[in-house]
Amino acid sequence: MSIYDFTVLDAKKNEVSLAGYKGKVLLIVNTATGCGFTPQYEGLQKLYEKYNAQGFEILDFPCNQFGNQAPGTEDEIVSFCQLRYHTAFKQFAKIEVNGANESPLYTYLKKQQGGMLGSKIKWNFTKFLIDREGNVVDRFAPTVTPEKIDDKIKELL
Repeated sequence: MSIYDFTVLDAKKNEVSLAGYKGKVLLIVNTATGCGFTPQYEGLQKLYEKYNAQGFEILDFPCNQFGNQAPGTEDEIVSFCQLRYHTAFKQFAKIEVNGANESPLYTYLKKQQGGMLGSKIKWNFTKFLIDREGNVVDRFAPTVTPEKIDDKIKELL
């Protein structure tokens, strides 16, 4: 199984196969619009603008599991991010990243960068970096800002 075997829902609830991202460097992030880390959207957008033409994509998965910090609808979340942070990267439907209803994608990501049982996502803005071959090469805590990931992304491009 690889990351390319997963299908997820975009913000409009359309199915999106991650196979469409083959050959790209990906940063997968669980986000929230009412979190202390929400200003990281600005840094994420800067990374996207800097590296998108070289094959870099950000996959944004809003998550309301931590303190109800992403309470809006997908449309509201997309509007908020575009108006406030001018985001242009792909946003997906809200998901759960832990527990009985967690997204199979996140079960996979956690197993790749957290051991056999996978280590729980502790908060919003946990980031997973995936290389061009689909390997989950790193996991970053919410406190790691997008700017601190810049060099790792550059290495993979």
